Amino acid sequence: MESNILVTGGTSTLGRRVVPRLQDAGRGVRVLSRRTRDPAEGVEYVTGDLATGEGIEAAVEGAESVVHCAGSAKGDGDKAGTLVRAASRAGVRHLIYISVVGADTIPVVSGVDRAMFGYYASKRAAERIVAESGLPWTTLRATQFHDLTLTTVRAMARLPVVPVPSGWRFQPVDTGEVATRLAELALGEPAGLVPDMGGPRVHEMIELVRSYLQASHRRRPIIPIRLPGKAAAAFRAGANLTPEHAVGQRTWEEFLADELDSSAAALTVSSRKRR
Repeated sequence: MESNILVTGGTSTLGRRVVPRLQDAGRGVRVLSRRTRDPAEGVEYVTGDLATGEGIEAAVEGAESVVHCAGSAKGDGDKAGTLVRAASRAGVRHLIYISVVGADTIPVVSGVDRAMFGYYASKRAAERIVAESGLPWTTLRATQFHDLTLTTVRAMARLPVVPVPSGWRFQPVDTGEVATRLAELALGEPAGLVPDMGGPRVHEMIELVRSYLQASHRRRPIIPIRLPGKAAAAFRAGANLTPEHAVGQRTWEEFLADELDSSAAALTVSSRKRR
């Protein structure tokens, strides 16, 4: 099967869920990875690095569409520029980008803000490059993934006392549901900036931490703290939320229960193997 859709970040939290959805739609898929990977059924892996540009020309060659899932806390603009230039020369017909709700509304102006919220500035820079590329494009902004929310609260819960930013709220969304939407967009016509995608409920940050502590049978004192800066103030104002687009179905509570059950089962199996 000819590979006609390139997925950058195709082994990431989101990208690895996008790939099988494109395959199920009957499309050939090529995955860009920084590391050489063994072939997989129905997937062509190519090695390249968006940070250096190495291998990118070959990666986009022959691709009709590119789903850009690769991202990081900094350098997204430069990486998007590298991808756009190669895609333009290759005649790519559709560039699909995943961004984050708040990329255009959370100000990252000071050094303190940049250290904590550089991800939003990086996403906004990439958005602009995609929109000004001259390529037909689609950008979807989503709220925080369940997986990344769990990573955050799990790390916080390792502390003997958990500091939680006061007034912060999140609207976690299921990664698989975002992957389904992104695949739909990739299979459709270029649509520019499409409506945001958010999870079914808005949660106080302290609520997310407490629910994890309770579900994982941990006890930790929680101390609310008020963070300074314009970006932190934007979070308190809900700039990272999209309650009018609460289209996600799977709740944080459902995800958390499933994830902790899976972790407990894996731990049990591992313990038995060591006996």
